[in-house]
Amino acid sequence: MTYHPKSDFIAVMMERGFLADCTDYQGLDEALIKGVVPGYIGFDATAKSLHVGSLIQIMMLRWLQKTGHKPITLMGGGTTKVGDPSFRADERPLLTEDQINDNISGIQKVFAKYIDYGDGETDALMLNNAEWLDGLNYLEFLRDIGRHFSVNRMLSFESVKSRLDREQSLSFLEFNYMILQAYDFLELNRRYGCLVQFGGSDQWGNIVNGIDLTRRVIDEQIFGLTSPLLTTSDGKKMGKSADGAVWLNAEMRSPYEFWQFWRNTTDADVGRFLKLYTELPVEECDRLGALAGSEINDAKIILANEVTTLCHGADAAAAAESTAREVFEKGGVGADLPTLSLSADDIGDGISVVQLIVKSGLAKSGKEAKRLIAENGAKLDDQPLTEAGRVFTAADLTSPIKLSAGKKRHALVQLA
Repeated sequence: MTYHPKSDFIAVMMERGFLADCTDYQGLDEALIKGVVPGYIGFDATAKSLHVGSLIQIMMLRWLQKTGHKPITLMGGGTTKVGDPSFRADERPLLTEDQINDNISGIQKVFAKYIDYGDGETDALMLNNAEWLDGLNYLEFLRDIGRHFSVNRMLSFESVKSRLDREQSLSFLEFNYMILQAYDFLELNRRYGCLVQFGGSDQWGNIVNGIDLTRRVIDEQIFGLTSPLLTTSDGKKMGKSADGAVWLNAEMRSPYEFWQFWRNTTDADVGRFLKLYTELPVEECDRLGALAGSEINDAKIILANEVTTLCHGADAAAAAESTAREVFEKGGVGADLPTLSLSADDIGDGISVVQLIVKSGLAKSGKEAKRLIAENGAKLDDQPLTEAGRVFTAADLTSPIKLSAGKKRHALVQLA
C-alpha cells in the first residue's frame, strides 16, 4: 500500500491494520476531508449477541466517530429473514420475527458501549432495514431494482461460486440476499446521505453491488472499505475458543471468561491485537508486541484489561485481573470465576462429577468430560481428578468446590 492518506480516519485504518481494500482510496479520503461522512455496517440478528469476530467492525465504527464522522449501525431486521449465504456450506435456520427482534435488543446493548448515539452531527444512528424492506412491493422491486442485476455476474461472485462448485444447494431465497444488501446501501444514501459501507473482506462483492446499484439508480458516488478476515497466528478463526464463541454480551460470556480469552492470546498476535482492539498509541502497541519471555505476559494482561474495559467497563476488567491473579498465582478460588449454583433438588440423591463438569461449561458432553478426566486434564480444588464416577451430595457442596479443565479454564460449583 503506497497511498498516503490525508484524512485522520484512513490514516488510522492503515496504521492500525484495519484495511484490506477500498473501492476508491482517494475519493473516500477527499470526502472525509470535506466534511462529516456517514458510514455504515450491517449486522444480521442471528443471535442475541455479536461475538469477538465482529469486534473489528465495531472498532472501525468507533474510530470513524472518534475522527469526526457519523457511524450508522444497521440492524438486519429484514435481511435476517433471508440469511446471508456468503461462504456458508448450508442455509441459515430461519428465525421468527419475535426471535429477530429479541436478538436485535441484545445486539444493541453491545453497540451502546462503543459508540455514542444521539441527534448531534457525529452522533451515531441505530437503524433497522425492516423499515424499508418489509413493505416492498415484489413486482415493483423486481422492475425498479432487479433489472440492474446480472445473474451471470451474481453467479461469478466467490461467495456464491464456492457454494455451487461444491454442489451444495443455494436457495432462491438466499440468492436474493445480495440484492437486498445492495438496496440497503441505496436506501441509506437516499435517506441519510451515507457515503461508505464497511465490512469484512468476504463482503466485498455485496458492497460493490450496492455501489453499482446506487450509481445506476440515482447516479451517486459512494464507497466501500473492507477489513481483513482475521485468524489467529495458529490459523484459528477469530472469535472462537475451545469452549465456543466469545460473545460480547455479559449474559452469554462472563467478563472474566472474556478477559481470559484475551489473556490467552498467543505471543505472535499480541502486537496486532493491541492495534486493532485497543486505543493505545501504535508505538506502544509495537513496543508491547515485541516483548519476549515472561514479559510478553504483562503485555497480554494490558491487552485483556484494555479490551475488557471497552466492552464491560473498568471495574469488570479490574475484577477479572484480580480473580486471575488469585486463581493462577496464589492457587485460590477467585470470587469472579464462572459459578454454577445448584439447589438441593437439582442434586437429589447425588450428582456425578462428570455432570458437574458439563453443567459448569468446562466440557460440552459427558463423553468429553470423561476423556478430560482420563487424560489427566481435570482438577478438583487444584488437585488431579482421577475418578470419573465420583458423586457429590448436597452436603459436599456446602462449601464451594473449584473445577478446572487444563491450566486456564475454571469454574466454581456451590449450593444455591
